[in-house]
Amino acid sequence: MNCIFCNIINRNSNAEILFEDDDIISFLDIRPVNFGHTLVIPKTHYENFLAVPDDILAKLIKTTKLLSVAIVKSLTPDGFNVITNNGTAAGQSVFHFHFHIIPSYDEDDFKFKLNLKNYLDSSMREYADKIRSEVNS
Repeated sequence: MNCIFCNIINRNSNAEILFEDDDIISFLDIRPVNFGHTLVIPKTHYENFLAVPDDILAKLIKTTKLLSVAIVKSLTPDGFNVITNNGTAAGQSVFHFHFHIIPSYDEDDFKFKLNLKNYLDSSMREYADKIRSEVNS
């Protein structure tokens, strides 16, 4: 497996590391949406969100919050996004789970432009029933 994030963890590729402990490492994205765009990843290779064990996921969330506070205080963005892409259809290009923290500014061109949909008739309940059946199984 040739994973750029694993190479960074193993110091085989360079990165501007912002935080590191036994389980997590964080560094600046080499191709940022905005300057200060930060990645937070587990040191163990997990392909996506669903593969990350709950204890590591909890540490990732806490670290993402810690770094979000640091980004807000140091870069004073007007806002920020915390996102994760899971699967090619969702835009995932590196298949090592990671959170993005993206500082956002009123004048930048990074905005989510959503194509919102409307449920028709009883389809909202049908979708809810499908999801609930898996939650409760």
